[in-house]
Amino acid sequence: MDALKQGADALFILLGAIMVLAMHAGFAFLELGTVRKKNQVNALVKILVDFSVSTIVYFLVGYGVAYGTHFFVSATELSARSGYDLMKFFFLLTFAAAIPAIISGGIAERAKFWPQLIATAVIVGLVYPFFEGIAWNKHFGIQDWIASVTGHEFHDFAGSVVVHAVGGWLALPAVLLLGARRNRYRGDGSLAAHPPSNIPFLALGAWVLCVGWFGFNVMSAQTIDKISGLVAVNSVMAMVGGTLVALAMGRNDPGFVYNGPLAGLVAVCAGSDLMHPIGALVVGGVAGAIFVAMFTLTQNKWKIDDVLGVWPLHGLCGTWGGIAAGIFGTQALGGIGGVNLGAQLIGTVMGVVWALLGGAVVYGVLKKTVGLRLSQEEEFDGADLSIHHISATPEREVNW
Repeated sequence: MDALKQGADALFILLGAIMVLAMHAGFAFLELGTVRKKNQVNALVKILVDFSVSTIVYFLVGYGVAYGTHFFVSATELSARSGYDLMKFFFLLTFAAAIPAIISGGIAERAKFWPQLIATAVIVGLVYPFFEGIAWNKHFGIQDWIASVTGHEFHDFAGSVVVHAVGGWLALPAVLLLGARRNRYRGDGSLAAHPPSNIPFLALGAWVLCVGWFGFNVMSAQTIDKISGLVAVNSVMAMVGGTLVALAMGRNDPGFVYNGPLAGLVAVCAGSDLMHPIGALVVGGVAGAIFVAMFTLTQNKWKIDDVLGVWPLHGLCGTWGGIAAGIFGTQALGGIGGVNLGAQLIGTVMGVVWALLGGAVVYGVLKKTVGLRLSQEEEFDGADLSIHHISATPEREVNW
């Protein structure tokens, strides 16, 4: 029975890893559908190469930073317990690699290719796993301290804060340091429209992300005996809550409609194992409202050119999710309990501050040394031709 349980656990977490790996296709197509046509190839290439770099640095460095272990042992040892430890690495790698995929959408259309890969290596190797180890592996006794102060540890079941808020708040300094796309804001202060280049691809990306999210959330149990249907249903409820509120507030705009479910899913990650489904519906709806309101505010009023709105979507909705777990996860509001608002506020603020500092340092150093931004001519031509020397849809075919 032990061998069967070990094999079942390894298969369970492997399936989760595959589903979250598929989410990276969602990130790619969401970005491809949002950016202008001259930057579509770049969106596809960035996500795959960022994942590849993330794999190497997380295997060699990042996983050890977070969990104090390594894989520099024989393959015989690595295959013990049906290779469960490797499957756990694979699963958590897909989470870590989501960080540069999130950032990619914010800095799209004007960022240099190689400096962003350097940023990916530093962030996935050091910045992200440092906080991951605090939240999920109790490093430095910080979780014990939070419990001593508030009565409970900081709770983030599937990464509203650890993954999404950290990714979104890391992206904000990068977006600010890069500056807006050229001609995005006119001299009179008006906004030049850059509508999504391909709504069907944008929608496809959102759907792929939504489906993969059930691996992200449900499989965060990590062993099959801890699987919970509550997590699955809460994910559905938050998804539809975000969709419907974004539909109403966004006045039927498909860009808002298809980011609404993502906002809801970002927010529900932290407390999906604790909340009542009605609470998850409310959390998702609030997240949809946050995204629509803050995306509009950042673009139109503050003139922060965050192309895919990754700071509102992941940064702010992830922050809301971390806090919401301490509200809707309590027994008073129909949740399971074992969490409180004080602990959630402390843990969430720590994640936000760490991400802001990390993003400012990493991207600030890169800007001072190798530069972050394409030249004016390269940006005008588009990243596809400037970096990859091919467009997504050549204007003509040559018949031989």
